[in-house]
Order: sequence, then C-alpha cells, then structure tokens
Amino acid sequence: MATQEQQQQLLQQNYETVIGLEVHVQLKTKSKMFCGCPTRFGARPNTQVCPVCLGLPGVLPVINKQAFDYALKAALALNCRISDFTKFDRKNYFYPDLPKNYQISQYDIPLAKDGYLDIQINAQPKRINLTRVHLEEDAGKLVHPEASETSCVMGQASETHDAQRTMHNVYSLVDFNRTGVPLLEIVSEPEINSPEEAHVYLTALKEIMQYLGISDCDMEKGSLRCDANLSIRPRPGVGAKELGVKVEIKNINSFKFVRLALEYEARRQAEILKQSGRIIQETRGWDEHAEETRPMRSKEEAHDYRYFPEPDLEPIRIDAAWLNEIKKKLPELPQVRRERFTKEYQLPEYDAGVLTQEKALADYFEECLKVYPQPKSISNWIMGEILRYLKEAGITIQEFPVPPARLVELIELFDKKEISSSAAKDVFKEMIKSTPCPAPATVGRDGTEQTAKTAADIINEKGLRQVNDESVLTGIINRVIEDNPKMAADYRGGKESALMALVGQVMRASQGKANPQKVKEILISFLK
Repeated sequence: MATQEQQQQLLQQNYETVIGLEVHVQLKTKSKMFCGCPTRFGARPNTQVCPVCLGLPGVLPVINKQAFDYALKAALALNCRISDFTKFDRKNYFYPDLPKNYQISQYDIPLAKDGYLDIQINAQPKRINLTRVHLEEDAGKLVHPEASETSCVMGQASETHDAQRTMHNVYSLVDFNRTGVPLLEIVSEPEINSPEEAHVYLTALKEIMQYLGISDCDMEKGSLRCDANLSIRPRPGVGAKELGVKVEIKNINSFKFVRLALEYEARRQAEILKQSGRIIQETRGWDEHAEETRPMRSKEEAHDYRYFPEPDLEPIRIDAAWLNEIKKKLPELPQVRRERFTKEYQLPEYDAGVLTQEKALADYFEECLKVYPQPKSISNWIMGEILRYLKEAGITIQEFPVPPARLVELIELFDKKEISSSAAKDVFKEMIKSTPCPAPATVGRDGTEQTAKTAADIINEKGLRQVNDESVLTGIINRVIEDNPKMAADYRGGKESALMALVGQVMRASQGKANPQKVKEILISFLK
C-alpha cells in the first residue's frame, strides 16, 4: 500500500481533481418554510412541530415569504439569473427523519440559475460558476444516544458495557424540530480543482450569507452543510478532457473536514486507477475519527426521487417590482467592502481582508473611524489585541464589551505617546474588566453604581502615563550612566548592543514609564 505522500505525488503528477459543491444554508427565519412553527435551535426534541411539518393528513402548506425574500437576496448577491416563474416540487424518498416521505424542494424550474462567485487563489482571480440556487425544506435529525444514555431512555438498567452497546445498536431517535426549516441550496459547477479552492469558495460563500443577514452559517448547529462531488481525470495534455466518475461525500461538518475529506478521496481514487481499478459512482460518508471516506450507498439519480410538481402550492411569479424591492435591501458585500477599505482607507490588502471577514467586525472598525480617523492605528488594535481577546474569551465582536468610542480614546493616547505599548495593553485589559456588559452601569455588592472606566481613568489611577519630559528623563539617564560606566564605555567603543542595555536600565529605573524612543535619543546625544 502506497504511503499518503506517495499517493499525493501520484495525484499531483498525473491527475486533475474536479469538485462540485452542494451547499445547504439554513435561513434565519423565525418560522418554518411552510408552517408557523418556530425555528429556535436547542429546543427540547419534538417540541417545535405541528400537523403541517409532521405531514399529518388534511393539512396544507403555506409559503414563508421571508424565506423567499432571503433566497432572492442570496441569488442576487451571487449574480444569478432570477426566474420570473418558479414552482415547488415533491422529492420522494423514504427515510426515518422525513415524516411525509417526501421533501418539498425545487427541481426543473428553480428560483435562480447561472450565477457565479469570484474568489482569489494564490493572489489570482478565479470565477466559480453556479448551476442553480433553490429553496427547499429541511429534514429532521436522527439522534444516536450514547450507550450510557441508552439505558436511561429505555428505562432499563444495563449490567454490562456489552449490553449497553447492543442496546445502542438496536435503535435511533428522531427529532423533528428541524423538519420544515427553510433551506437554500447552492450548487456549483464542477470547476473547483483542489481542496484549497473548495475551502476558499466556502469561506467566501459563508461571508456573503452572513453579510446578507440571512443565516448565521454555524456548521456546529447545522446552519450550513456541505456535500461534495469529486472526480479525478488525467491532467490536460496527459489524457481525456471528459469528467471522471464522481463520488458524493456527505456528513462533513466543518470547513477543515471538507478539505481533509476531499484530499483523502482524491488520493483514494488516484490509487484505485493506479491499480487499474474502477471508480464506483456512490455516496460516501466522512469519518472524522478515521480521517477517511467510507461507503454509504449507491449514488441516486434524479429519476430515483420521482419528482413531480407540489400540488398543494401554487407556482410563483417574480416580477421586476419585487426584485427591485429586494435589491434596495442588499448590503455592501464583502469583496466590495474589502476593495473600498484598501482604496478609501489606504489599508494593506491583508488588513482589509481580516477586517471584512465578518460584517460586524467591519462595522466596529468604521464606527471607530467616525471618532478617530486613523485607519491603520485602529486596524492594528483590532487585528491584534481585540481579535486575540475574542478568541481567548470565545465571543464575537458583538459581545465585546468596550464600545468604539472608548477604544479609540486608548488608541489616541497611545499614538500620542502618552502611554507605552505595555501600559496600553494593561489599560486595554483593565477597560474590559471594568466595563459592565451589556448595561452601561451596574450596581456593586456595596450598593454603589459601577460604571465603565475610561482609558484616562485607568492611566491616572495606576500612574501609567509615559514620561516625556526631557528634564526628568535627563536626570534618570545621568544616574544610569554613572551607575553603569562599563556599558557607556562599550557603546562608545562601538558596541551597539550596549545602547539597548542602557535603555533597559533607564526603563527599569523609571518603572517602565519613560518614553523609550526619547531615552534612546538622549542617550545617543550624551554618549557621543
């Protein structure tokens, strides 16, 4: 058996990877696609259901207009050709989490077609064309209890681990809360040629959906799910141009696993062809623990689902007035905002890319600029201290307690050399600790009102203001030179490192309050 490195080398030298992605985006509506049940995540199983989403006899679905508006926003943002006439269809299949034994989806006349998404690969632009964008309802969720939970659910005591495991293998539970939640399916053309490209494409797509405000795209909650179709073929100039036999990969619940699954599957197929084997068109699941794809079932074709028009829903006509209303609500999209940040604020492309990854982060940045128009200084702080804090605290920028106006006060004091870099970081931490969240003021244990401390308050309380007065610095520097004659002699003798050693001594003597740049300048003038 070839090693992973050998398989990768075989793949790169002889084959081209061809990937198409089917992305399912759960829309952030308050109610489901065809009924009034809530869509809250985390509710007790089977508490957000009704006769409509459970498919009971005698009920009729009603289209959620908010979901349709969200879908139109996405289609416009993805440069699609919007259908002026569309309809819903029944996709028939049998599975425990599908109570009606069919899914209301769209087949031959989807909401939108022929869109595209532009991405950057190694600083080079690439356009990924989109086959279609359509609406459908989500299925339920199968829950597989752990062995320890199984005995509790069954109301039986299991005497051994083997008995628990056997019981676990007997059944699964079904939660229908997710049944009927509106889904947007976005299908790309098979134009993605590497796992890295797939990752970039998914990241760009996620950014757009979040900017539009139509989904939180949280993969852990199932708000964004991805199925990948992958095939390989001889590289151009080596063999045929037609596509190879594709394999669909399911159960991928993170962008990281998308990349790993695609890498594995491409290597697996290359190894099969090397051994003169045959690729089987099938559906495979991603096993994140074994880090490999495994067979699930043969790949279904459209005719397997026996599509036919949904008889309980009328077709929909989308006129120019409706589209114009949606267009007015479109926000500035990530790539456009990125380009504006580089031009309007003269930010490096890297800074603009980081700041615009999330709409809320870009909004926070621009709120700061309204108070203190120094883009690069603010960018440095957001990309440094703020993002570091958000990661450590496990929160989003929306939950960050320090408002823009208070942050820029600190940045301005730092830019004016009122405080040192280390002091500024200490002040930043203290501002976070002293800022009640979310209220502007809280009541302490002693009954007194506590309000957020400003940067100036903290600097004054802790005596952190940087010493810039030359007369004060000169006195400290003279004492340091007298106490360290060898360092002074070494510097005069050409040893540059001695200068920084003296600066360190001055900083220590001033308890870190001296302006290090001024200290260095004065030392150089004294030691000539």
